[in-house]
Amino acid sequence: MKRKLLTSFSLAALLCLSASAQTVKLNGVGHNNRYDDGEQMKSQYLGWNSTLQKSIFIVDQGLYTMTWDGSALTTPTKEPPVNKADIKGNNDKELWASNFNMMYGNSGTLYVDGKLITIMSRDEQSTTDEVLFAVRKWDAKTGDLLSTEYRPKSDCLESAGMAYNPKDGKIYGLFYLTEQKLSEEFTEDPDFFVDEDGDSSDEDAGYALCELNPQTMKITPITKGLYYYNFITFAINSEGRAFALTSGASSAPEGEDGRQRDINGNLVGAQLCEFDLTTGLMIRNAVQKTDAETGEIYTDYEFPLSATGYSSQFRRQSACFDKNNPNKMYWNGYFNSGKGINEYGSWTTLSDKEWRTNGKYDTALYEIDITTGVATRLSKIANRWTFSAMWVDGADVSDGANIEITGSNEPTDGIYLALQHADNGSIWQQVEMGKQYTYYLQPANGWVINSVTFNGNELEIKNGSYVTTPAINANISRLIVTFEETAVNAIEDIQEETSASPVKVLGKRGGIIVNNADGKQLSIFNAKGQQLVTQQVKGEQTSVELAEGQLYIVKVGDKVMKIRL
Repeated sequence: MKRKLLTSFSLAALLCLSASAQTVKLNGVGHNNRYDDGEQMKSQYLGWNSTLQKSIFIVDQGLYTMTWDGSALTTPTKEPPVNKADIKGNNDKELWASNFNMMYGNSGTLYVDGKLITIMSRDEQSTTDEVLFAVRKWDAKTGDLLSTEYRPKSDCLESAGMAYNPKDGKIYGLFYLTEQKLSEEFTEDPDFFVDEDGDSSDEDAGYALCELNPQTMKITPITKGLYYYNFITFAINSEGRAFALTSGASSAPEGEDGRQRDINGNLVGAQLCEFDLTTGLMIRNAVQKTDAETGEIYTDYEFPLSATGYSSQFRRQSACFDKNNPNKMYWNGYFNSGKGINEYGSWTTLSDKEWRTNGKYDTALYEIDITTGVATRLSKIANRWTFSAMWVDGADVSDGANIEITGSNEPTDGIYLALQHADNGSIWQQVEMGKQYTYYLQPANGWVINSVTFNGNELEIKNGSYVTTPAINANISRLIVTFEETAVNAIEDIQEETSASPVKVLGKRGGIIVNNADGKQLSIFNAKGQQLVTQQVKGEQTSVELAEGQLYIVKVGDKVMKIRL
């Protein structure tokens, strides 16, 4: 099934701008997976570390930097550097260097305020369907791994890019939503929707502008429908304006200025789009046109900005802004559309191993004037490096924003089960993959067990006190116990209940779920007694987002529960 958010567009031909002479240092998460001998990142084996009980490798992946001085671009180099002589024999440094093997953002990487979130799509053939995304959080200066977790396929964390908006302090991204049904509000608007197979009831997949909670990794769609463009970048400038590039490949010849144009002289290639962060819609101009054959007048929607003039592949790319220059976007794109020129002078698909001579898959640094959409190629990038995220060193729009991405400190050196049972902390138990664990739960006087959840799913409580986890299938799992305060008639005559009420408060990553409380008043307090939430529950189930690592008192009607997330 194919759907479109707009019927057609036309591109305006505009004059290009000359390259800026400003010196800028760009940092990024290396994503070079194009070598002469295949697509695998290179690594150097250091040996078996008996203390860490793991093999240690030095890998090419990690943090890189390059500098453009107005005339030349330096070769991307790893920063901080990883040298065999400096790390060999030091357990901490060996583990640190080896962890770069996991700094792989093939589903997108976010830079925000000195921290990184890399999202890696996992192969469903090598693991369970429920575990698709590996989410890792890093210190962008030191390269230290801060946390690791695995997210289900249904979280839809594949993105064309993510970025921080300095105007509202939120993080946005273009996320690829799978198994999503479009709302009637969207499908019934003929100006924005064309259902080419005539069936709007089935499920489909495409991009939507979403807000991202970096602690819980939950996305909230803003766009009412889905976009069926191949987006390749997403970035927000210091004015809070959001831009994306679409992939665009053209066989049009390059002009004297290096840009490609169609037969009418219009620039072609990757298209620069601007998004409205409130509605999630691309900004376009409505234009009245007349059908040449029928004479019928119709409304078309055109991009107000030109295409860049440069072809680009549908592969992982990145873009960013210097906070001091909101009109210039830096783009790590490709040098061409992935084709080379054969001995007869024709464009054709050539073997990847010939890239050094044919230019296939070469990458380049561009700057894009967002007032026009026109790009300027600054330089090829040595060794055809690409980056899953890129930011201007010391001048990113998120720097100094004090954004917390981890929520809580988690161990990264093994497989753990966090036992979260109130009051002032968690117990992290080291466990084994594939095994189940049974616990006996003993509430304090005046309390009973309300619910027990394992990774957000409620567990059965056997004989009133025992719970058994499913088989451990992730590096970090959580067993969350909610306790309910028992009712009393009077201080002199305490009469405790022996079982919990029908109302259930279930703990999960980044919040709680309240079941069986339709029509009741819900109030949530922190450990200091400050009220955080008050609302009337509507429906049999309601969800509330809460920060992790804190104790909460949850009151539902006359029932009081205690939970630590």
